[in-house]
Amino acid sequence: MVYFQKMTPEGYQEIKDEIARLKQDRPRRVKILQAARALGDLSENTEYSEAKRDLGHLDSRLRYLDKQLKYAEIVETNEDGLVDLGKLVSLKFEDDDETEEYKIVGRMEADLSKGKISFDSPLGQAIMKQKAGSTVTVEAPAGNYQVTIVAIN
Repeated sequence: MVYFQKMTPEGYQEIKDEIARLKQDRPRRVKILQAARALGDLSENTEYSEAKRDLGHLDSRLRYLDKQLKYAEIVETNEDGLVDLGKLVSLKFEDDDETEEYKIVGRMEADLSKGKISFDSPLGQAIMKQKAGSTVTVEAPAGNYQVTIVAIN
């Protein structure tokens, strides 16, 4: 069974951009490996071991990102007034006077420090397909709490 990873068009483009950066950097890393190999005895050549490891990490990351793109399901946003992937939501948490904005994204794109939450996180699951003005209960590992959807953009 093939599992497709839901993703916003922006998230898909970010992965493509990272792949391009890594592919651009790969020849430089290959040259570093070749220069380290030329230093001689490989059994005690720390530069060679590090260069080989770094190139291996880069190649592994490229394979991983290529796989993410291969199995990506790009989800376009629609204007139905409901919380969904790609939409920006303003939320008011219980016992808090301020609102916070989050973009609803796929699992691979989630980054709380950038205000991006996954649709399948506890918060994401609770607010998905809800309308502005709705108050929902979030069932989180640390305990349940309530959040009100102030606006959806």
